[in-house]
Amino acid sequence: MTALLLGGCAVPASRPALEPVAPAQLGLAVAPTPLIDGEWWKSFNDPQLDRVVADALTGNPTLDAALARVRQAEAVLSSRSADNGPSVTLDAQAQEARLSGRYTIPPPYAGTVRFVGTAAANLNWNLDLFGRQRAAIEGARAGARAAVLDVTAARLALAGSVAQTYVELARAETVAAIARRTIATRERSLRLVQARERNKLGTRLDTTAAQTILAQARTALTRAEGQRAVAANALAALAGRGPDYAATLAPVTMRFDAGLPVPAGVPADLLSRRADIAAALARIDAAAAGRQVARRAFYPNINLAALAGFQAVGIGNLFNLDSGTVGAGPALHLPIFDNGRLKADLAGATAALDLATADYNDRVVGAVREVADAVALVGNLGEQRQRQRDVLTGLAETNRLNNIRVASGLESRLGLIDTDVRQLDAELADANLAADQARQRVALVLALGGGFTSGAQQ
Repeated sequence: MTALLLGGCAVPASRPALEPVAPAQLGLAVAPTPLIDGEWWKSFNDPQLDRVVADALTGNPTLDAALARVRQAEAVLSSRSADNGPSVTLDAQAQEARLSGRYTIPPPYAGTVRFVGTAAANLNWNLDLFGRQRAAIEGARAGARAAVLDVTAARLALAGSVAQTYVELARAETVAAIARRTIATRERSLRLVQARERNKLGTRLDTTAAQTILAQARTALTRAEGQRAVAANALAALAGRGPDYAATLAPVTMRFDAGLPVPAGVPADLLSRRADIAAALARIDAAAAGRQVARRAFYPNINLAALAGFQAVGIGNLFNLDSGTVGAGPALHLPIFDNGRLKADLAGATAALDLATADYNDRVVGAVREVADAVALVGNLGEQRQRQRDVLTGLAETNRLNNIRVASGLESRLGLIDTDVRQLDAELADANLAADQARQRVALVLALGGGFTSGAQQ
């Protein structure tokens, strides 16, 4: 008998194949970056952006779903915790039954139809001697922790999406402002050229050239107005509102060159900065606990059971003290042969642990790359903007000198069309580079964890 019990407790070998990647393996040697403000988007100094982010964080369906998953995980934890204590139930039954005349019931009841009633209170308590239930509780607790971290990550991603979309709104308004300014300048030039043509001081070609570059600026304005409408509708969707929300958006006041943090490289404490990585780590804990549950299913399960109540034949006897019944004692459950089900459960739980570890490792490697790419792109876009400003300065001076030549009659307006087109393109390119850099700064904040700290889960 002892050998049979020991055989039933034997746990087959099933070890995880993967280990979580260590920070040392990723070359995280740069000094820690100063902590990011939890409301980092306020660095753009635009109250309207603050309002849209606040609306999104209270009305976005994606965030609502993440919060629902938290409540679901907390309910699972409460259920697992409840399983670890005693439970009491009350069972009662009453029926009219014919009692067998050839069984345990003696005369005068045997062979007659009688009222048979039972009423009993039952106590059941899983002693959890081998920690299976404790492991299940720990797994549920880790799952709930991961769900809370998912909400934090979802809040960050949502705020980042709002900020980047708001940059697109600002980009469209900046481009539209450049186009309007250019249109006003070119309309004045067209009027002057038309006056020169009427006075026989210019040609039709000069007028056509002026009309051409004016049409180019008007096209840029039309395109920018369309892009603004799309960005405004996207912000309304992120805020969980309808198209009427877009109409409430006033002109932006954000600064593209906001003072968001730009580290020199990937910070050494990156893995503690990101809620999604912390959630992935919590899921490793949950999977490890699930594996312990599967392992401990091979051990005996010992319960305490007790009952107290009444059993009687005849309704008048049911509440007679002599009808009382009581019992108590241990109950043992030990798997002996299950055709490999427990072994398969353990293998599946081990694979789930490997899967959680692989997901964590993938997120860690991806996070390191995201930060490295964002740092490189922010720096590169800054250099591009500097070069583009040099181009703008050169074109502005060239335009100034050419306009003097045109006013002096030394040059035709037709000869300046290429420089005028390049001037507008250069101004638009500079605005786009500024917006791109702002978007990339937001991407860098997201890659750095956006104000999350592992010691302050939201």
